[in-house]
Amino acid sequence: MLRTLAAQIKQYKRSVLLTPVWTSLEVVVEVLIPYVTASLIDKGINAGNMHEVYRYGAMMVGMACLSMLFGILAGRFAAYSSTGVAANLREAMYRNIQRFSFSDIDKYGTASLVTRMTTDVANVQGAIQMLLRVSFRAPLSLVFSIFMCLFIDSRLSLIFIIAMVVLTTCLALLISRAAKLFKEIFPKYDSLNLVVKENIDAIKVVKAYAREHHEMSKFDKAALALYNLNLKAEGLMALNGPVMNLVVYACMISLSWFGARFIVGGTLTTGELTSLFTYVMTILGSLMMLSMIFVQLTQSAASGSRIAEVIEEVPDMLDPTEPDTVITDGRVDFDHVCFSYKAAGDAGVIDTASLESGDYALSDIDLHFDSGETIGIIGGTGSGKSTLGSLVARLYDATKGTVSVGGKDVRSYSQDALRQKVVTVLQQSVLFSGTILDNLRWGNPDATREECIEACKAACADEFISSFPDGYDTVIDQGGTNVSGGQRQRICIARALLKNPSVLILDDSTSAVDTATDAGIRRTFAEKIPGVTKIIISQRILSIMDADRIVVMDSGKVNGIGTHKELLEGNEIYKDIWSMQTSGGEGDFDEPVNTAKEALA
Repeated sequence: MLRTLAAQIKQYKRSVLLTPVWTSLEVVVEVLIPYVTASLIDKGINAGNMHEVYRYGAMMVGMACLSMLFGILAGRFAAYSSTGVAANLREAMYRNIQRFSFSDIDKYGTASLVTRMTTDVANVQGAIQMLLRVSFRAPLSLVFSIFMCLFIDSRLSLIFIIAMVVLTTCLALLISRAAKLFKEIFPKYDSLNLVVKENIDAIKVVKAYAREHHEMSKFDKAALALYNLNLKAEGLMALNGPVMNLVVYACMISLSWFGARFIVGGTLTTGELTSLFTYVMTILGSLMMLSMIFVQLTQSAASGSRIAEVIEEVPDMLDPTEPDTVITDGRVDFDHVCFSYKAAGDAGVIDTASLESGDYALSDIDLHFDSGETIGIIGGTGSGKSTLGSLVARLYDATKGTVSVGGKDVRSYSQDALRQKVVTVLQQSVLFSGTILDNLRWGNPDATREECIEACKAACADEFISSFPDGYDTVIDQGGTNVSGGQRQRICIARALLKNPSVLILDDSTSAVDTATDAGIRRTFAEKIPGVTKIIISQRILSIMDADRIVVMDSGKVNGIGTHKELLEGNEIYKDIWSMQTSGGEGDFDEPVNTAKEALA
């Protein structure tokens, strides 16, 4: 972990090294000021010598200015270093997250990744600044102050040595108990962020069902768990103050008592006693700062470990050493493919025992699609339709068997080259903030305005875009909330077409458009991109009935394959779907009505 975090210092090495230098100079000057103060009192004030008062007073002013200058420089360099390293940590995590496969994202969860990039990085940033400033300042102040106390009067030094032992013991006990609680806090942040993210993402559904109170109770539960842990940890650390005050007051009383006796006895001066008071306060304050360092380090160590875990994560999908970058055609082959999802949080490990028992999301898929074919895929919820499409674009890797595009294993291509030619329009139609034209150019940054318009015409999107006052320059709100679901889907299809794909996968991406528009899109596809292999995944038979071949999926297996006519004659599941969707009957075809329909559940 430390090596991973230290690697992010990079361009801030100079400031990281200079911060302790300026801090050390600041401490040296500060420690000398009380000694000069003692001379001012003894040789100037008590002796009635104004010349010495002016001389030592000027020295104190000069030393105070130097201390301030060194402190400013140390603070600036510490702030520059800590914020810079924090920025590097966020960049390193974000860069690696961009390499994550779907299964890697599933492993961590979105809420946890957000927490690591925000709360955890903020904790490490605070720890770095404290390490660079306080971790050097406190020990140096402690050592130099102890030396000065021994130099002035070794007898009175026994008082603060006893105080140091008492204070150190008390603080160690408090820190050891609080450290355990701090380690439990960060998973609670993940839980809280998950509740907030789910609520904000689904706020329209929450309001549509009037479930605000239910969501508030979920939030309150997560927030209360975090509150209770923080309360216990901070409650323990709040005892630092009273313990510190008790020790300080005991030292003051002891110093005053014994110091007064030594002054009367002529073995100690008033100035020396005054400087001892200052040094003792510095010593005890340094101990308190050291205790806070240990607390901060304990808290940030958990954060640092979580950050390093993301940075060090090796994505389970990597490009080969010498990847293929050219896809010759749109042939797609599944050679006895099996697939199982990895459980979230299991560090990417698949339970092989469960696979041996046949627990696959896809089992023994053996399909072969010619370049330019239009393939329809249909089946019940959870039958493996979307998973099948995800394997073609290598959004996931097959557990067994081989998925090939253009006659080559998809794992032999670079992921970028593969996804430039195998384009998937996912179920969730995502648009980004910006204009419609900006969103279209996600498919091809170099696309001209005319090319974007042609793609929109092919996706039956040009008509509604042209009706907007600003046309293609219409600004899309965050999440695409100012356009309808069907309009979002058509813009996403047009965006995919701009990539000039060899294989186009539509994963239920026309579900929100009317049947006439759906038919128009399919007709345009047949006319304008006949050489592109089109894999249409749908719940609606009307969307796939004109396909060259239709694959019927059931429980992760191929139940049947053929044309619409062939399947109507020989496949019971397909016949049931057709019957329910054309008879005007109520309910979804996934509902178990008879034996054939039960296969779809």
